[in-house]
Amino acid sequence: MKTNIPIIVLDFGSQYTQLIARKLRDSGVYCEIVPFCENIEEIKKKNPQGIIFSGGPASVYAKDAYHPDCEIYNLGIPILGICYGMQLINQHFGGSVVLSDHQEYGKAKLNFKNNHKIFKNTQCGQTVWMSHGDKIEKLADGFKKIGFSDNSPYAAIANEKRDIYAFQFHPEVYHTQVGTKLLKNFAKYICKCESTWNIGSFAKKKIEEIRLQVKDKKVLCGVSGGVDSSVVASLLNEAIGDNLIAVFVDNGLLRAREREQVEAIFKTKLKLNLIVVDASKEFLKNLKNITDPEQKRKIIGETFVKVFEKEAKKHDGIEFLAQGTLYTDVIESISVKGPSKTIKSHHNVGGLPDWMTFKLIEPLNGIFKDEVRKLGLELGLPRDIVARHPFPGPGLAIRIMGDVNSADLDLLRKTDTIMLEELHATGYYSKTWQAFTVLLNVKSVGVMGDNRTYENTICIRIVEATDGMTATFAYIPHNILENMSRRIINEVDGVNRVVYDISTKPPATIEWE
Repeated sequence: MKTNIPIIVLDFGSQYTQLIARKLRDSGVYCEIVPFCENIEEIKKKNPQGIIFSGGPASVYAKDAYHPDCEIYNLGIPILGICYGMQLINQHFGGSVVLSDHQEYGKAKLNFKNNHKIFKNTQCGQTVWMSHGDKIEKLADGFKKIGFSDNSPYAAIANEKRDIYAFQFHPEVYHTQVGTKLLKNFAKYICKCESTWNIGSFAKKKIEEIRLQVKDKKVLCGVSGGVDSSVVASLLNEAIGDNLIAVFVDNGLLRAREREQVEAIFKTKLKLNLIVVDASKEFLKNLKNITDPEQKRKIIGETFVKVFEKEAKKHDGIEFLAQGTLYTDVIESISVKGPSKTIKSHHNVGGLPDWMTFKLIEPLNGIFKDEVRKLGLELGLPRDIVARHPFPGPGLAIRIMGDVNSADLDLLRKTDTIMLEELHATGYYSKTWQAFTVLLNVKSVGVMGDNRTYENTICIRIVEATDGMTATFAYIPHNILENMSRRIINEVDGVNRVVYDISTKPPATIEWE
């Protein structure tokens, strides 16, 4: 049975692949990401109007280079290649690709002929983002140059007879000024796609999918009070009503007063029944003397499932476990849609045990945080819930470098509370994506009241982001940071130094572990 997926994105391993899908969805064009090796018959079933080849970390001339089924070029469907995808197309049609003498990473000026439809409504000389070490040496027959930069004579190429186009740069990243427009031009003017997808249609589709999947069974939904799990709970409530069993697990790794706040949110704002399970002793026991970040995440994931399965036995008919897993969680945990590199396991993706008996429901695992916020508003959630900063499932365990114990958790909670109080008081909470403190477990010499101290260092991490795939440190005024530092050192015993994290993602991640 054929469906109709307007645009299919073949993933060749770029960490930016998911941004292609996001840009297209922002333009109202629905798309799906599949592995580069997707069976050609499966692609035909999706009945796409266009196909995009993503970038990737490999070289097309390498022995282990990724190649799609060659039949894809014979489907008569428009194709757009990006970076690796461009070089792959050129090689397939008889051109050559070689290692460049001058690798190109960063901003470049794109020059092109304004009358070409893929550049419609854009201006020549716009900034684009290059990220490549290889270059086209010989252009394939039937292709022509339609765009160039100072360092890339083939910044954009086309074979209009075959409806195949390619960019050496990345239109999907923020730094390419007209990137969204270029992708939309491909979808609208070349693939003839209509802009009909929106978050409202996504909500209706997911609600119907959940009903068909669950039928008359019950779903245990793990909630945290954050926007992701709150949205999932609301979707489930719309889809299955009383067959939703919402469970909040106090794992002992929460921020100050988190449990009370979550209970209040579900009771007064979401109007949903909530079961609260105190499993803090079990989590802390399992984490004792564990210092490796990946091991922490896997232990936390396994413990969550054990607690959920124990709770499920108290209810009849529970076959499913619902989670607020996002696309970013999946991307960073494991490559389930292509050859992307693993960054870190998330407790609800790579950390789930093989022996788990639940069937998973993860309605948000194909969308990003900003889209989840829009979905929350579409479902009628209060704006203050939708705007909450992200809080990781493993909680404070991944904000303590090293062993997790009650004393360090208490210390970290106090510092985190002070930092958030100052952020709210100055209006910067609503201006930033995420903010937290980290216990480095690094001690340094200090002086307090003429006495020598040798105590802990606390790191403040505040970032700005749109979808969590990339992030920059927030430019917080020095007087606000100074107040945070002063209060933390004066009010929290055991701390004599506060530092501010000014690294971006990438190369760092937002969380420390």
